[in-house]
Amino acid sequence: MTRVAVATAFGGPDVVRIVDEALAKPAAGQVLVEVKAIGVNPIDYKVYSGAFGTDASTLPRHLGSEASGVVLAVGNTATGPAGPISVGDEVIVSGAQGVYAEKVLVPADAVLPKPAELDWETAAGLLVVAGTSYDTLEVAHVGKGDTVLVHGAAGGVGSIVVQQAIARGARVIGTARAVNHDALREYGAEPVEYGDGLLDRVKELAPEGIDAAIDTVGTDEAVDVSLALVSDVSRIVTIAAFERAGKEGFPSVGGSNPESAERRKKARLDLIDSAARGDFSVPIAKTFRLDEAGKAHEELQSQHPRGKFVLIP
Repeated sequence: MTRVAVATAFGGPDVVRIVDEALAKPAAGQVLVEVKAIGVNPIDYKVYSGAFGTDASTLPRHLGSEASGVVLAVGNTATGPAGPISVGDEVIVSGAQGVYAEKVLVPADAVLPKPAELDWETAAGLLVVAGTSYDTLEVAHVGKGDTVLVHGAAGGVGSIVVQQAIARGARVIGTARAVNHDALREYGAEPVEYGDGLLDRVKELAPEGIDAAIDTVGTDEAVDVSLALVSDVSRIVTIAAFERAGKEGFPSVGGSNPESAERRKKARLDLIDSAARGDFSVPIAKTFRLDEAGKAHEELQSQHPRGKFVLIP
């Protein structure tokens, strides 16, 4: 048996419950993992919010897609992206379903080695934000010498975009609340406060122009300022303003986009290695117990500390 967090209805975070579920032995190509930490992401509450429909036959909804833990058992031919998987391996689970649990049975393809340099919490919260960031920078063709505007630069994805863009040799201007400006400076970015007058403030910082813009917030302000500053709309990339992207002709990326999903999947091992080397860090804002999953979702939807939320079973 294992304790699992599920959404028993459609609605707000109050529908999340902890239930006991039986676990089968791993079949061929499956891996049983004892979960040490779980990454929390906005999609985890959106799946029961009604945003994607309210088909009652899909209830209860099992939540979560990324975690870290220790392999308890493996089925025959359990080979992951880095090779054979063994009992006792410390691993990162990425792209699985229903990992809000004490133990989880997942496909071997979702199991990757956890470097000793990464603690459980960082490893659990790594690949969704790092993969999303990598995706945006690839699509925007960000490279050495570019000046990049990052909207929501202190957020879970935005802070990784900043670090990865700087590692590529770009200059980064990042929008954020004033309380987060020092953190952005530590990454090497130039912070600017969003709100009225943002366009003029960015022009003052970069009178020579902006080459690319990454939008992680989806506001009209972010889109309007990006369109006013970036001459090539193919180098404006959003992870949130999907309707505006369709109307204005700039690209959007997301896990449900097959091309995005493939790019992120192929990059997983490299991103893990990069994080282990210290090329970028994933700030952990707060940890919660597994039975506080609903509380974590509620706080994630409000103004919260910079970085990722993590559940600890």
